Amino acid sequence: MSLDEFRKSPWQKSHDLYRKSALSVSPAPEYASSEVILASLCRTIGFAGTNERVVPQAGRDLDKKIQRLRERRMPAGEGASASADTWNTVLHGVLESPKLRNQSSKRFLQVTPVVPATALFSGSARLSANSWPAGSMVRRMICLGSRDRKAAESLWKDLFSALTVGQDDDIFARWLEQETHAWVPGHAWELASIPDDEPALDDDDFSTVGFLPARKFAKDLRAIIQAKDAMTRRQWTSLLEAMLRLAVVAHVTWLCDVQARIWQCLSDALSSNGPVGTEQVREAIFPARPQYMTYGGKALPGLKDGISGYLGARLGINAVLWSLHEAGIPHDADMSSSRGIAALCQQVRDNHATLSDHGTLQAFLDLRESESRAMNCKKGIGVNMLEFARHVLGQRDTAEPLLRGYDQGYVLKKKGTSTSSPWVVSLGPVAVLALVHCSLAGMSGPRSIHRLGQHLAAYGIAIDRHEIAASDLGHQLRMLGLVLDSPDAESGMLLLPPFTLSQPGKAPTNE
Repeated sequence: MSLDEFRKSPWQKSHDLYRKSALSVSPAPEYASSEVILASLCRTIGFAGTNERVVPQAGRDLDKKIQRLRERRMPAGEGASASADTWNTVLHGVLESPKLRNQSSKRFLQVTPVVPATALFSGSARLSANSWPAGSMVRRMICLGSRDRKAAESLWKDLFSALTVGQDDDIFARWLEQETHAWVPGHAWELASIPDDEPALDDDDFSTVGFLPARKFAKDLRAIIQAKDAMTRRQWTSLLEAMLRLAVVAHVTWLCDVQARIWQCLSDALSSNGPVGTEQVREAIFPARPQYMTYGGKALPGLKDGISGYLGARLGINAVLWSLHEAGIPHDADMSSSRGIAALCQQVRDNHATLSDHGTLQAFLDLRESESRAMNCKKGIGVNMLEFARHVLGQRDTAEPLLRGYDQGYVLKKKGTSTSSPWVVSLGPVAVLALVHCSLAGMSGPRSIHRLGQHLAAYGIAIDRHEIAASDLGHQLRMLGLVLDSPDAESGMLLLPPFTLSQPGKAPTNE
């Protein structure tokens, strides 16, 4: 592919080095919800033979089968203990997940992913056949957040074991898993190994980079797994969903930030400037203590700016890579580490005259102008990514007003009842429970409220610990019984562990 071909269709095909980089935004995120992410994760980790595109049709087929049996008053299939009427009530009543406002007139099966088997026919990102694999994003986060391949595989196996419905799960979960397999037979729940080509961070980068949401997520995921025995299956999956939704958006936002910083280094290198050597590049491309959102503040404008910066960086980085390729001096190092990016920057500096002759910088400027609507998140990839962040973090806007309280694990909520009201950072009760539990993981007894602020900061959410007590977060903490007010404590409040664990002193680790 030449530079001219890239200019004609800049979003269609990225350079192989860019596409395979551990720092690329892959898979490309689109609309999702916490339930979609969890259902897709179940398919990725245990139903390797189930492709995302077959899920919507499987749901429609199951619904037709149930209605046909009900109309003809026929018995259920072999192995099923529930009648068609009972199973219909379970799927369309007990487990039904509320539809969004724009889905009120659409007919499709959507249930809460309490057990993995429900992911065989529900939880697709789209109702059509081209859904994106949200579960593979979680798998990549586990690889990026683990010290090495062995640690990633260990966490992946432990997650599979936790998602597996066993004798330690409540009786409803065991019945539901068995009944679902009877109605949707032919799918074995087996651990799918992590692909050999799944990228990971360079050892030096992993050890040195201070802010890495994927690493925090890996530790928090272990803490969530350890809490499973302290609650019912439905409560635990809600806790897991709350942790997933914050982590995946923080991860994508961090990648956008890193991509923009990489492009800044390459842009400087085109002028024979910029950082030199691995250490300087590492410091330049990895943010130290970024703040992507502020508690109580508007969230989407900042996220939109980050996505816009990523889109510009994607154009610029690919323009450089295709220019080097066209000039006969392709970059032969990786783009997954600060070492590889430092080598690319040096190569650009050494060949800046050649790249200037090929019009690399001008190509980027022309693309930025011609693709301005895409870069402003008004069409294409930018719209998809912004929609992803909004729906994953935001409280579900249900078609049924009585079901507005269904989603309690949100990170964003509307500030007002108007459709034009802004989305502000405000944690739901389940999200508060999850974060307090993770921030106190491995500890016994109360700890300073400062730990919660530090935990939020690890995902890019800024909050002043002195303002927690008077904010809605402080109100949530008191309502849930998660704080001990004490005039001698820092900020006057101490965090209390929300769950009684079998091994309270065992600290989660993934290193």
